[in-house]
Amino acid sequence: MAQCPAELDGVFLALADPTRRAVVHRLGRGPASVSDLAGAATMTLPSFMKHVRVLESNGLIHTVKSGRVRTCLLNRERFAVVEDWLARQRRLWDERTDRLEQFVTDPKEENTP
Repeated sequence: MAQCPAELDGVFLALADPTRRAVVHRLGRGPASVSDLAGAATMTLPSFMKHVRVLESNGLIHTVKSGRVRTCLLNRERFAVVEDWLARQRRLWDERTDRLEQFVTDPKEENTP
């Protein structure tokens, strides 16, 4: 799955902050209200809402409002962007280390007088 660099940058930007990572971690156990999530953070609700907006604008969570309660839900599919990027990086480095191993162990490469 190919994604644009801005898409990946946005996901990493959203995950760069410890407060947002804590929200993602908590939502991994299931939906939670914004007020419940904010209660665990050491900041005002308006400041916390900025974190919610960053997560939501980058597709990692979505919110649903029912009456006066806004509930956050994790968008697990969005993490495929990171998983795909990591898989490509892993393949790239596996290929590089394989070539290095071959270079180091290949007898043709030895300099003998």
